[in-house]
Amino acid sequence: MNQAPRNSWWNRLCEGSYRASTRRMVREIEAESPQVYSEMLKDLETPLEPTFEREMSRHLDRGGYRAFVPAETLMPAMLQRFGLDQESVTEHVSYPSLRGNCNACPVAGHCWGAMRRDAGVDECRAFCPNALAFERLAETA
Repeated sequence: MNQAPRNSWWNRLCEGSYRASTRRMVREIEAESPQVYSEMLKDLETPLEPTFEREMSRHLDRGGYRAFVPAETLMPAMLQRFGLDQESVTEHVSYPSLRGNCNACPVAGHCWGAMRRDAGVDECRAFCPNALAFERLAETA
């Protein structure tokens, strides 16, 4: 009988401590294990604990992890949303500009989270700085 109340407050304490320390944990992984952190960012498939994943996304949006190149990880996934093939876009004259827009994106963390949850093209249109260009390229493909 006493076990349920204890578990209840204990669970709340553990969850609160975890949420409070997640930001620091992400920064520490980036600083102390940059290769592991890089692999985590490049892996859009492996599930992560939701609070940790949200904090990684926020960290990217705050300019965290300068070695992350959105055009290498996120742009191929985004192109798929718009029905485009990476190879054909790479050959297009606008590719350097598209790549630059992607790498300078102010919402790369949001995009990273969206690509991880397999967001649809409608959602992607709302935040991707290359959305109009991708739609034009899809029309001509």
